[in-house]
Amino acid sequence: MSAIDRAREKLQEIFGFEDFLDGQEGVIEQILSGRDGSVVMPTGGGKSLCYQLPALCRGGVTLVVSPLIALMKDQVDALEERGVAVTLINSTLTWNEQKERLEGMKNGAYRLVYIAPERFRASSFMSALSDVKIEMVAIDEAHCLSQWGHDFRPDYMRLGKALEEMGRPQCVALTATATPIVREDIRGVLNLREPFESISGFERPNLSFTITPVEKVAQKYGRLKKVLAENKTGIVYCATRKKVEEVAETIHSWGLKCIAYHGGMSDQEREDTQNAFISREADIAVATNAFGMGIDRSDVRFVVHFEIPGSVEAYYQEAGRAGRDGEASVCELLFNYADTRTQEFFIDGVNPGPGMIRDVYQFFLNEADENYEVHRTLDEIKDAIGAKNGMAVGAALGSLIRGRWVERFDVPGMRAKGTRLLKPDVLTRDLTLDEAALEEKERRDREKLEKMVQLCYANTCRQQWVLEYFGEVDAPVCGSCDVCRGEENSERRAPSDEENLIVRKFLSGVARMSRRTPTGWEGIFGRGRIVQMLLGSKSQEVLRVRLHELKTYGILKKQGTAYLNALARSLNSGGLIVTQMGEYPLVTLTPRGEQVMMG
Repeated sequence: MSAIDRAREKLQEIFGFEDFLDGQEGVIEQILSGRDGSVVMPTGGGKSLCYQLPALCRGGVTLVVSPLIALMKDQVDALEERGVAVTLINSTLTWNEQKERLEGMKNGAYRLVYIAPERFRASSFMSALSDVKIEMVAIDEAHCLSQWGHDFRPDYMRLGKALEEMGRPQCVALTATATPIVREDIRGVLNLREPFESISGFERPNLSFTITPVEKVAQKYGRLKKVLAENKTGIVYCATRKKVEEVAETIHSWGLKCIAYHGGMSDQEREDTQNAFISREADIAVATNAFGMGIDRSDVRFVVHFEIPGSVEAYYQEAGRAGRDGEASVCELLFNYADTRTQEFFIDGVNPGPGMIRDVYQFFLNEADENYEVHRTLDEIKDAIGAKNGMAVGAALGSLIRGRWVERFDVPGMRAKGTRLLKPDVLTRDLTLDEAALEEKERRDREKLEKMVQLCYANTCRQQWVLEYFGEVDAPVCGSCDVCRGEENSERRAPSDEENLIVRKFLSGVARMSRRTPTGWEGIFGRGRIVQMLLGSKSQEVLRVRLHELKTYGILKKQGTAYLNALARSLNSGGLIVTQMGEYPLVTLTPRGEQVMMG
């Protein structure tokens, strides 16, 4: 019997499935051949089986690196119910419990062991693994490896070194969302050896995507109420903990049962909440983006984003939690440009400057005991150095970990982790930081948000736009999104304060690139050059005519080319600017546009 036939037999015998899903068979065949691999498979596509079946078809232990405790517990419970020899090792266990399970691994008691990435920080844990025959390491949610990914986690950065210390077993990295640059980063961090790459189609034909522009919160609740009236089960994603609680309270006031989930809850509260959703005690979840990773509930009929996510990757992964059973489901984003400010705050938080990183390092130098250790929470560090953004402290710590200046370790009996200086003789002034890399990461994070905004303003098929973003060539139109349906979601309305300011800045740029005449305005430049100036382009065409000297140069650089081109079309159709046709189409203000510009 061939290896893939044996896997098919296990599929039927243990999991009760007659055959593989699209894309699974080829991946499993490659893994069974012993090759390293990089697998991108959409949510609901069956990634887990791609490493579970090979683990059950051969000897040794397969380690599964999983980022969330609740996620690994769900998968372990499901496998145990099917009679699979499986366990997990994470921070919820005492060191004695971990040693018992490590001993079981050594004695062949388990085929699959789920491990949290922070376990690889502990030298005692790595030493214990040296006695275990590790057949393969499967890294789930592998986009967490890449600093260019939408959910970077510093603990994942250790995995490349950990693989070498384990004797370099076969390694397979799996994720649902990864752009070409993230996939390349994953291969590099793990040093995958001549890996196969499998990219299953990102297309989700059963999902209907809608992006609804809204001006006021009341309009958001109106749309949400309509979605909930038409669909029983789903997830409402919010950007902040405060908004989660507010939206959940509003849904309760409508007489509907829902659960709230966010990072401010205790581990037990989050686990209880997640279990209530999985067990169908509650059909509606209101949550931050921490919720949903690995949720084993296939009948989610809707996903609503109450605010804009920070990237297309995050948006598509979260929206993709709808309709995993293949049934028609809806995904709606309630878009107000002002919500981008929350995401910009998050970007500031995860991209600390060199000064913040040095402040955190100096704190460790000041506070370290005789073992060069510091036992302080992130909040305590934030307060001690006078930082305003707590996320920035965590991100600064992540930079120090990546640079091997410090390491984190578990403290028995404490939820908070300790920090150990690895080079205590190095003074803060001698700390070497890759400032160019820090700047590049922030630039890419802002670019991701810009791309997400571009999607919101795009007038092409939503799913086609996303597929092309992920690198698919000649992606088909979906036929079911709001654009394909020909719906006019952008009802006529007054712009928000944020949008009004952008409009006035754009019109000011047009005025500075036009000529005032006794009868009105005369265009000098076309739309493309105006957009270049507003973006702060350094092209020779812009510099040669000294557009960089205008006060409006670069004034809308955050908005991006697609956004400004879409805005220009809207202002043109709204009668605020006009294209004067001649040898070249030149853009200038209308009298109405001048009035709006002047406020």
